[in-house]
Amino acid sequence: MEAPRHTAFEDAQGLAAGALMCAFGLIILTSAGLMTGQTAGLAVLISYATGWGFAPVFFVINIPFYALAFARMGLRFTFKTFAAVAALSALAAGLPAFVSFDMLHPGAAALLFGAVTGAGLLAIFRHGASLGGVGIVALLAQERLGWQAGWVQLGFDAVLFALAFALIEPGLVVWSLLGAVVVNAILGINHRRDRYIGT
Repeated sequence: MEAPRHTAFEDAQGLAAGALMCAFGLIILTSAGLMTGQTAGLAVLISYATGWGFAPVFFVINIPFYALAFARMGLRFTFKTFAAVAALSALAAGLPAFVSFDMLHPGAAALLFGAVTGAGLLAIFRHGASLGGVGIVALLAQERLGWQAGWVQLGFDAVLFALAFALIEPGLVVWSLLGAVVVNAILGINHRRDRYIGT
């Protein structure tokens, strides 16, 4: 028997909490000068290279992926993904006015970012959305091919991190890799269709 879908309220709180956790994770990340993987990592690298704000870059990068999401995953998934991306963009732009760090070791930042963001992404995924871009492709691969979303994203991250060595101090790239591994390990271990029965 198929489990009932989440209610609209359950989806709203899950997506809001997930976006908030991910935004806080990004503050930790960028405060330490680190980067991450997936579409957010691409946006972080572009913001470091150009000085443009992360929030608008992240929002714009995701626009082309909505067509794929709609064609392959449906209107419900696409709408919730758009809402999650918009919420993260707004929170990432606004939260730094309220949160700052006097001291943040890059190793601690990588672990904290990985744990907080992994939990945030897990909430977003389990409420039938993603944070766009690579997340959409990863979820599609999991649904259609049975590949774990976290491991698909880790493959993309490997390419992105190779590019990061041209823009970021190598030591910070290594610490950043630790954060990305934590994020993707959390997703790979916990976001499993054979274990999670909610929709």
